Amino acid sequence: MSPPPPPIDPETFPREFRDGVLAGILGALSMTARLLLSTEKVSWGWAARRVLAAAITAVVVHSALQEYITSPGLLIGAVGAIAYASPEALDALIRWIRAKSQREVEKVEGKPAANKKQPVLSIRQYKSRKPLRSDVE
Repeated sequence: MSPPPPPIDPETFPREFRDGVLAGILGALSMTARLLLSTEKVSWGWAARRVLAAAITAVVVHSALQEYITSPGLLIGAVGAIAYASPEALDALIRWIRAKSQREVEKVEGKPAANKKQPVLSIRQYKSRKPLRSDVE
């Protein structure tokens, strides 16, 4: 009978990988805490998506901030805070990307930009809006 395989030594993995896994776990735990403290009813799928989004956000933020924040405690605190606020942070990022892409489309189409900011419509809002005269022609 052969001896059991040796246990996996965490030191054999690269440091970046270990830190990323730790940040993902921290992000998932931050969102789990937020969901447990919430009083609203949510489905399991919705909660799983939020936890996964927080974990991914935490990994990305950890890798981005690693060079800027040298204190390990402050880095873990920043990663936990952004993971806790990841739904709002991701919504803001998506709004920024949509507005930026809309400006690029207007540059390409040659339409003059209006003085006031136009709200970026979601797909549902766009489909339910009343057609403009230019849409009908």
